[in-house]
Amino acid sequence: MSLLKDRITEDMKTAMRAKDSARLGTIRLLQAALKQKEVDERVTLDDAAIIAIIDKLIKQRRDSVAAFTQANRQDLVDQESAEITVLQAYLPARLSEEEVEAAVRAIAAETGATGPADMGKVMGAAKQRLAGQADMAAVSQAVKKALTG
Repeated sequence: MSLLKDRITEDMKTAMRAKDSARLGTIRLLQAALKQKEVDERVTLDDAAIIAIIDKLIKQRRDSVAAFTQANRQDLVDQESAEITVLQAYLPARLSEEEVEAAVRAIAAETGATGPADMGKVMGAAKQRLAGQADMAAVSQAVKKALTG
């Protein structure tokens, strides 16, 4: 069992003991997503796969926050924001914008990318190397910037 999975389970027990229903609900939602992935693909998840699932859940929550903000539903915005906070606690430290740009420039040099037509090649390599360390939207922006100018 992975260390991150153990930590999530322990945090769930702690939330149960503390009767923290909001945190408990978010952790249970995360565990359900992890279990679903394991059952669907018949695999045991490692930390990298768990981080990818957490990233996906956070992205879904951010999209929901944008929609709820547009619909003037502050109660739902607050709930989704609280879930994002709980989920972010399980992510490793993120790279800064400068570190992402430096990594993208290095990847572009390694792959021999010269222009915007090579974006797919650079993004593929960046996705493998920076998964869990950086927001892929920020990586995509850095790739575009590096290949156009």
